[in-house]
Amino acid sequence: MRFSEFLDAEWKPALGCTEPAAVAHAASLAAAQGTGAIQQVSLVVDPRTYKNCHAVGIPNSGGRTGVLWALALGARLPDPSLGLGCFAAVDAALLASAKDLLDRKAVRVEVDPSRPDLHIDCTVAREGGTGRAVLEVEHTHLARLEANGIQVGGRPARSGAAGLSSPRATVGAMGIQELRRLTASISDEDRARLREGAAFNLAMAEHGVSLLPPGFVPPVGTDRLVRLSRLVSAGVFARMSGEPLMVVSLAGSGNKGITLSVPVTLWGREGGHDQARIEEALAFGCLMTSATTHHLGTLSAVCGASNAAGIGIALAILLLEGATPAQMDLAVANMVGNVAGMICDGAKIGCAMKAMTGVDAAFRSVALALAGFGIPATDGIVGIDGDASLANLGRLARRGMIGVDAEVLEIMQAKL
Repeated sequence: MRFSEFLDAEWKPALGCTEPAAVAHAASLAAAQGTGAIQQVSLVVDPRTYKNCHAVGIPNSGGRTGVLWALALGARLPDPSLGLGCFAAVDAALLASAKDLLDRKAVRVEVDPSRPDLHIDCTVAREGGTGRAVLEVEHTHLARLEANGIQVGGRPARSGAAGLSSPRATVGAMGIQELRRLTASISDEDRARLREGAAFNLAMAEHGVSLLPPGFVPPVGTDRLVRLSRLVSAGVFARMSGEPLMVVSLAGSGNKGITLSVPVTLWGREGGHDQARIEEALAFGCLMTSATTHHLGTLSAVCGASNAAGIGIALAILLLEGATPAQMDLAVANMVGNVAGMICDGAKIGCAMKAMTGVDAAFRSVALALAGFGIPATDGIVGIDGDASLANLGRLARRGMIGVDAEVLEIMQAKL
């Protein structure tokens, strides 16, 4: 696999939280298959996508949140080609027309608890025809597009063993040192794309500082570890609040993109590392974040920003610092043995705290690994090396925490 293929699949621009953007994108695709007044908008969605739409802010919406607004806005969007950047088209007129759908109770959502993977199935009935769009496994994978019950587009998603050809599954099947060697092959174009994405994410983080109390992010010259973790927190806070700035997502998550790229880029700059080395570290961190996401699942019962991006940060910084493979194994053990139990209870501003915790844990894991310390394999779910630890983490997330999402969903629905 060429690294550019990986970037095409895993390093993508997004406006707002990925799950409501995907819901809106599916609704816009379905709505485009008919004409005339909208009569009904229906969504069947997996529990984890619902969870991530529950309380998160929607860009350009004046503070609106949640899956119903995402669905209503998507059905009114005029241009399905905007993809995960679809909320850029939201304006006052679109908000008013979406509110009309909600006031008429023409929007309904059903959660399908049998769906373990991402599943967004949207139907829009209009006077001049009915459209249906189904996204599966990945946020932008159109599995089926129908017009009046006839398939007019899409292809089935590949999951499980059949999905080994996807870039994320490919890197997930590779070992840590194989991924490290892959970073040596990045092209000048790859480097430019990494720099551009990191710049978008850093801009969101810096914007987020203005939304938080003075002093939340210490100034340059103070404790670097505290400052960088809080800068990440500011970026995630701004994104979860629905601030209308584009970010570049990683492994299907804008929060992972921010959480990884901001501290790795600034650690490299402030540590005096040359730009080429920073780009290679960022590439390695992206690969590790995606590989860990493959083990956890696209939408997981555990927090991806703290677990997947946290592991990516740790190994990217270790690459910058010239660490040995053994030290990288120690860092993964430290992360897996420390933050593995952090649950995902949906996308919302509280994710900013979890991301900050993940960054803090990554910095500690690096410092301890460079000092030769790691949680031993005799402890809990820690494996005999980094690859085994990642496999155990995935087993915990996919099999051991099956009941977590059901309980989280019940708690969230009761709050409604």
